[in-house]
Amino acid sequence: IHSNVRCREFLLPPPSKPVAHADPSQSAHPCDTCGGPEQEHRLKVLFQVLDVNGDGGICVNDLTIGLKKLGVHRTEHELMKIVKAGDKDLDGQLDFKEFVHYLRDHEKKLRLVFKSLDKKNDGRIDSQEIMQSLRDLGVNISEEQAEKILKSMDKNGTMTIDWNEWRDYHLLHPAGNIPEIILYWKHSTIFDVGESLLVPDEFTAEEKITGMWWRHLVAGGGAGAVSRTCTAPLDRLKVLMQVHSSKSNSMRITGGFVQMIREGGVRSLWRGNGINVIKIAPESAIKFMAYEQMKRLIGSNQETLRFTERLVAGSLAGLTAQSSIYPMEVLKTRLALRKTGQYSGIVHCAKHIFQKEGVAAFYKGYVPNMLGIIPYAGIDLAVYETLKNSWLQRYATDSADPGVFVLLACGTTSSTCGQLASYPLALVRTRMQAQATLEGGPQMNMTALFRHIIRTEGPKGLYRGLAPNFMKVIPSVSISYVVYESLKIRLGVQSK
Repeated sequence: IHSNVRCREFLLPPPSKPVAHADPSQSAHPCDTCGGPEQEHRLKVLFQVLDVNGDGGICVNDLTIGLKKLGVHRTEHELMKIVKAGDKDLDGQLDFKEFVHYLRDHEKKLRLVFKSLDKKNDGRIDSQEIMQSLRDLGVNISEEQAEKILKSMDKNGTMTIDWNEWRDYHLLHPAGNIPEIILYWKHSTIFDVGESLLVPDEFTAEEKITGMWWRHLVAGGGAGAVSRTCTAPLDRLKVLMQVHSSKSNSMRITGGFVQMIREGGVRSLWRGNGINVIKIAPESAIKFMAYEQMKRLIGSNQETLRFTERLVAGSLAGLTAQSSIYPMEVLKTRLALRKTGQYSGIVHCAKHIFQKEGVAAFYKGYVPNMLGIIPYAGIDLAVYETLKNSWLQRYATDSADPGVFVLLACGTTSSTCGQLASYPLALVRTRMQAQATLEGGPQMNMTALFRHIIRTEGPKGLYRGLAPNFMKVIPSVSISYVVYESLKIRLGVQSK
């Protein structure tokens, strides 16, 4: 905003009623968010000002002209986001009802963020609180930079921001993704739940410049390595049940563990874990770089993407990363299924597959694996966003920080739903990867294998190994979180 004209002035009644310069402390209606006759009148006045052509709807062009008249300057991209966020009937403009709903919803979010930033709980935000809040997000700024941020919002020269100043500065700024909230959620929820299909993280310009992004990736990779190693026995049991369990050869959890220990001792429980840990680094790096490229192709220059943009960019980045490291997935399955003495290590296993089956063997199960990314990422994101927003709407009154237990619950539930939807594809992928190891077994493509499983085992056959898969989710998420937070502190990402 390049003028002293702020949203509060043009939310007040028309100039004929001399209240435009009322005391700021009196200007905030006690029921601003809920509404009321006085605020509805203010919103009608604002709507009339912004509805430049008087057709009962505010489009991007109306906003551009109307806000310029009021001394408020926004980019076309920001104005498009405002219209897109509030346009419920998708007619390209905001009618009065949509306009009011958008502003009230936005104000509620702004109030939550303000309370989160107000560390001292004194109703004002100072430069130290801004520095601390950004530090908690892994972004270090100087006091001079913090004061510059303050000055852009501070109207009365006190070098602190009260609720009115905060609201007035941000009210007609796109509400869809408030960076403070998104950044908090983003860096609190890098959990590796074992399937590596999560949408990559978004990093701010500051994080990229200061090098914080690679520290987050290293912390996430370290957390993934520890959690995978701790839950590797359950992961190997899942693979064995997916491949060998059937109606005639039912494998139970206890029996599966006993069988593995009898065949190769306690160390055999970790077969396939080495390659599973090694592939974290290339997969994370490729996924991160591909995600940045996908965002540019989509044409989004914002730091936090809309849901559909995240889904598309994330799924495409996941496809790219999985395509690049897929031979390692095949090696992991073969090493997990190997008998004692069959292979001396990862390189020996790779050579054996290449010599006996050729290059094509390294891409067996590729199609169901790629198809599984879409329902997993889509449902995981959709459920997570829905649960998170429901919690905010219902319970968030004092802070935009949902707390670790709420985040863990949302993340675990959404991941579970995503895995349930994509699990049959994951099972078919594993069976296709393992087909050559089954002596005398048929070599089938994806659709033939689906039909074979349904015909011989029924729909239940598509969910073999589901129990150990879900048993590892909670310990995996918990271990990831603890290790990730610890590594963040050690790497200097977060100041405590």
